Amino acid sequence: MNIAITGATGQLGHLVIATLKQKVPATDIVALVRTPAKAADLGVAARAFDYTRPEQLAPALAGIDTLLLISSSEVGQRAAQHANVITAAKQAGVRQIVYTSLLHADVSPLNLADEHRQTEAMLKESGIPHTLLRNGWYTENYTASVPAALANGAFHGSAGEGRIASAPRADYAEAAAVVLSSTGHAGKTYELAGDDAYTLADLAAEISRQAGRSIPYVDLPEAEYAAALEGAGLPEGLAGAFASWDTGAAKGGLFDDGHQLSKLLGRPTTPLSTVVAQALKAAA
Repeated sequence: MNIAITGATGQLGHLVIATLKQKVPATDIVALVRTPAKAADLGVAARAFDYTRPEQLAPALAGIDTLLLISSSEVGQRAAQHANVITAAKQAGVRQIVYTSLLHADVSPLNLADEHRQTEAMLKESGIPHTLLRNGWYTENYTASVPAALANGAFHGSAGEGRIASAPRADYAEAAAVVLSSTGHAGKTYELAGDDAYTLADLAAEISRQAGRSIPYVDLPEAEYAAALEGAGLPEGLAGAFASWDTGAAKGGLFDDGHQLSKLLGRPTTPLSTVVAQALKAAA
């Protein structure tokens, strides 16, 4: 069984390979990356694979049985890039595709969902057996703001009372490795999220508890939060996107209580307190 991982040098891909090597021989794993030399530390074979170069893709997938298609990081270009990969997978005779989609992509209020919906439709049209890993939010998406919260004395956002069922990136990577290394997943859609949901006020309270000082949550209107992020150095487009995702969270876009992630893992998902502790240690 040959398993290929796209975006293998990215944070998620790197973690998937590290976990997968504990389940299958390293010789069964292929890292698909833009620059193979940068994958030397992964301990597996690496092949050149650029989503934007269709002529390169099918040859790189030769001999691959199962492909983990990690969604492109280039928002706005994802659908076209994923189409290139799916077409190449069909040409190369890939037997199964596992795709990292978005939590409840079919009904999500997040603007990220549209390209995931398009990709899911393309997978269905391809006829290739596939599995959808609809990943929820990474807890690190929020704990990355811990240093700023400590510096400003407050945690800012626009999520209101929206409940966020996140899990750290490593949990999602482990779930992907489980699916890639076992059978019975073709045709299934997994809605993956953390076991315990929290509001951003809850997150601020946990930061406060561990930091030993008050870090309140300050909820801002979306436009005001976007302006604050832009003022902190984020590009205008990215600042607006982050603020809109918080608004999506306020509408329930980051909540799920199905516990499918912990069921795949065979253990509870990593709690918020653990990820906060890691962020505070890194910020020290």
